[in-house]
Amino acid sequence: MAALDLARLINAAADTIAVHAEELTALDQAIGDGDHGLNMKRGFEAVRAEAGAFSAKPLPEALKAIGTKLVMTVGGASGPLFGTLFLALGKEISAEPDRASLTAAFGKAIEAVAARGKSQVGQKTMLDVLQPVHDALAGGKTAAETAEIADAAAEATVPMKALRGRASFLGERSIGHMDAGARSTALLVRSVGEAIEADA
Repeated sequence: MAALDLARLINAAADTIAVHAEELTALDQAIGDGDHGLNMKRGFEAVRAEAGAFSAKPLPEALKAIGTKLVMTVGGASGPLFGTLFLALGKEISAEPDRASLTAAFGKAIEAVAARGKSQVGQKTMLDVLQPVHDALAGGKTAAETAEIADAAAEATVPMKALRGRASFLGERSIGHMDAGARSTALLVRSVGEAIEADA
């Protein structure tokens, strides 16, 4: 893999979350606390503010620092989950990962998110996007193909009944709505993928 321009990736992610913050909040208002968009925007703007410092670190340390910042600033249930994703990825990844080692590290990070949220695929959470993205990476898919898979996976949460998180309290009424965490995960996958392809 080519060297990552981490500051560019951070800005791409923060831009995407900012543009879609109202959409994410609307999704969360339907079946959650209604603060997902605002919380994610706050967290990624906090990461953006330190993009220069983060990008000066070795990749593993940078990812762990981003994870810590997200835990501290996102709030709600999403802070610990998205923070855990980056913290675990930083713990597992090498400084200059190839596709195979990135895929392996991403798999471990997904396991950490599942453990933190006491959840699994099929329960209408961000895991329903993360796992297909991992499978796409493992299968050699391009960034564009992976983004399409992530979008479809988020869409696939609409008919699901929520079994974890605030939405699970609604039971059958959670059916028919996209999970906000799944949508934000898909948005991040696309923005980071497009930024990486632009740098290639």
